[in-house]
Amino acid sequence: MSNNLIVGFSGNISRPSSTKRFVESVTEALAKQSGLQHVVFDVEDLGSSLTAARSVADLDPAARKVIRTIIEADALVIGSPTYKGSYTGLFKHVIDLLDPSDLRGKPIVLTATGGGDRHSLVVEHQLRPLFAFFEAFVTPTAIYASGRDFTDGAPSPAILGRVNQALCEAAMLINARSTSAAIAAE
Repeated sequence: MSNNLIVGFSGNISRPSSTKRFVESVTEALAKQSGLQHVVFDVEDLGSSLTAARSVADLDPAARKVIRTIIEADALVIGSPTYKGSYTGLFKHVIDLLDPSDLRGKPIVLTATGGGDRHSLVVEHQLRPLFAFFEAFVTPTAIYASGRDFTDGAPSPAILGRVNQALCEAAMLINARSTSAAIAAE
């Protein structure tokens, strides 16, 4: 199901968050390029019912609505801060609540932020395999950014290059998925 929406989801557990700001900027750019609306959530938007939830049904209504919006999105921009070489535990808990078929075929752009270069492989060794399990269409280009990749909150030219490449890939996936859905509906 589609909701004509690009959804960003950030695994940050505190606000304000540079990870969420980065996810917001990538999500907004993809939505603009695709002619769709956008919204961004983070772990905090799921509220206190998240920690005790063993299924989506255990979440409060507002949190269930966030999950439903993620599942129904035309594409996702996923981001997580990097802690000890991986994504956050509550981010993983949110993903664990999803059914394996919920993200099948969904275009996804992966992003991550961290304190330095030693965490840069989090997108390839942690996030990409996680979303491969769900049979999502993850863009070939993922984006990792550390604090030194931003000046006054603006990404460096190198990071912008990776973002633009990922956006082009995601736009192609969104278009292909939309075309396939239209053909299947005929």
